[in-house]
Amino acid sequence: MTAKDIVLTAAGQLFGDQDPSAVDRWVAADYVQHSSLAADGPDGVRALVEHLPDGFRYDLHRVIADGDLVALHGTYHGFGPAPLVAFDIFRVADGRLAEHWDALAPVVDTTVSGRSQTDGPTEVTDLDKTDANRELVVGFVETVLKAGKVDAITDYLSTEQYHQHNPGIGDNLDGLAAALGALAVQGISMVYDTVHKVVAEGNLVLTVAEGRFGPTPTAFYDLFRVENGKIVEHWDVTPEIKTDLPHGNGLF
Repeated sequence: MTAKDIVLTAAGQLFGDQDPSAVDRWVAADYVQHSSLAADGPDGVRALVEHLPDGFRYDLHRVIADGDLVALHGTYHGFGPAPLVAFDIFRVADGRLAEHWDALAPVVDTTVSGRSQTDGPTEVTDLDKTDANRELVVGFVETVLKAGKVDAITDYLSTEQYHQHNPGIGDNLDGLAAALGALAVQGISMVYDTVHKVVAEGNLVLTVAEGRFGPTPTAFYDLFRVENGKIVEHWDVTPEIKTDLPHGNGLF
């Protein structure tokens, strides 16, 4: 089985079938947890699955695999009063889930672009362009989002199409400019300090970064779709970085 097959099978049994015994089949004995929702090790996963609430379900929207890392983009129903859109990243080793990171945010009813936080293309294409697309997206994050060189934005983003799924930002470059301008007026800065992970497969590239939104320490999970050498679509989840975790591994 590929890493992608292992993650999809394990997640289906754990969170689809809600079967705690799947922990014994799929979770490594030295499993490392970074989520704020579960304790470390297999026992933490088992406790999470055993206490899933009535009516819980998970809807998968996208999956991308890059070596031993597999990223899922989906929606959890039942963890709270509102569904939660989420990115989950698993590291696979020796046929088992060995490590997990995630980011979650409430689903909202209304967005500036009119798009939902999860709709849009789901298919992984252009596998032969994975390395080039990874380089493009990392360049955008490092140059524009991290170094703040906004004048270089058209080197990376399409000037013809940029579909936006962030609830507060409109489509295309003018929508992005309007949102950034509104933040500037309010004295709010968005700072990317450290890029921790990049998961790329074909036309989809996920970056995981740490920084600040205003004064708030923030995790930035950004998924980009690339077409013809330019970024044409963006989804994200940007939760506050919590320090009161049920383990000592940190979020990253």
